[in-house]
Amino acid sequence: MQKSSFRDRPSRRQLLARLGLGLMGLSVPHTLALRALGRGSSPPGAGFGRAKSCIVFFCWGGVSQLETWDPKPEAPAEVRGSYKPIATAVTDLCLGEWLPLLAKQTQRLALVRSVHHKETGHRNAAYWNLTGHAPHTPGDDSALAPSRRDWPCLGAMMARFRSARQPGFPGAVTLPYQLADRGMLNGQSGGFLGMQHDPLVMEPAAGKPYEGKSPQNGRADLRLPTGVSPDRMQGRLDLLNKVDGDAVVRHGSFDHYRQVATDLLLSAQASAAFDLAREPTRLRNQYGDHVCGQSALLARRLTEAGVPIVTIYPGAGDLNGSQGDNWDTHIEHFPRLRDRLLPPLDRASAALLDDLAARGRLDETLVVWLTEFGRTPRINGASSRDHHPQCYSVAFAGGGIRGGFVYGRSDAHAARPAAQACGPSDLHATIFHALGIPADAHLSDALNRPIALTDGAPLPLFT
Repeated sequence: MQKSSFRDRPSRRQLLARLGLGLMGLSVPHTLALRALGRGSSPPGAGFGRAKSCIVFFCWGGVSQLETWDPKPEAPAEVRGSYKPIATAVTDLCLGEWLPLLAKQTQRLALVRSVHHKETGHRNAAYWNLTGHAPHTPGDDSALAPSRRDWPCLGAMMARFRSARQPGFPGAVTLPYQLADRGMLNGQSGGFLGMQHDPLVMEPAAGKPYEGKSPQNGRADLRLPTGVSPDRMQGRLDLLNKVDGDAVVRHGSFDHYRQVATDLLLSAQASAAFDLAREPTRLRNQYGDHVCGQSALLARRLTEAGVPIVTIYPGAGDLNGSQGDNWDTHIEHFPRLRDRLLPPLDRASAALLDDLAARGRLDETLVVWLTEFGRTPRINGASSRDHHPQCYSVAFAGGGIRGGFVYGRSDAHAARPAAQACGPSDLHATIFHALGIPADAHLSDALNRPIALTDGAPLPLFT
């Protein structure tokens, strides 16, 4: 049966209203009881809980579906562009020309070619894909400062349900920087869950390309100051906590982040996990000597050490530690994809899949390639492509995913979904499903009210 568009499905709130069970007329105990009944009424389905961790490549700027996951060789030249699709390990499945390494691994990939939403601006579109929920101001992409009323990002929601498997490790990590567009982007923090669920951001010092914080030089800067032993450091902290305990005013955010930093500094396991120098040179070269590749390798090490989720924002393949060249290819679209953007992503992604498989961890690690929207089918006057949320593609691998599989279909120009349309909330629901988080799970907002984790439905991508 064809999956209906996410825009056509009523939300849980709408369903309750139609049944005369609006939130104001239904007590929390009754709500929880109904939820429990719902959980017992149907099995979670194939693939539920197979994954223990998740690595997300979020390609900020908008990845062209036509040059990556959904090429259209039969389309007219003004749509198909100058690059040619290439054959893959799966019969009759093609990828874009500049994904040759991933083309050899399509037996591990599930492609989704029918994602869509309505937001044409980066900020709103990214918020929707980072959080799985519609933006605060639909259609208005003006810079809205991040706040604690925002929805939590995917990493924060994961951290709410999945703690790190080792003490001293964060529940979620972001590499190698945060996203900004006229100010810091919404949807990258713990939002209304609070700062305790904010992902740890590993970013370079200003003006110093990853100095002290590998991806570039091989390790995060988790060393104690010269002459300060772990015992001495702990003594200093005990004294500081005593002073703070006597204070009238506590600085909650400062205390939280200080505790996070302290946990990392005093954890030998954390220091080891962040140390890329422990990896063989051959393997580091396999991932690629660029920020995308080394971030992917670090993500593998962190998830192996028990961090539930790592989000990578892969820009161009340089090591300058800035956002650099992103995927917003209004100009020089084709040369930027060919020369700067796709080769690092292709190399890092293929190396990650091979590395996880060699370690016996691919089936327990979900790997996801996301973006905020696609690019226009018709090439613009600058021989490039513009924003296009009406149809775009993403990919999944590992974590119980059915490889060599395509879900959904776009039309002849990759302009609109032609079958099995889905939205960002369905992508998030699929990730939650793989990690064993029920579709009817709830969060608590700032007023401790239950709020549905997602309005999406898991896509049938699992074995």
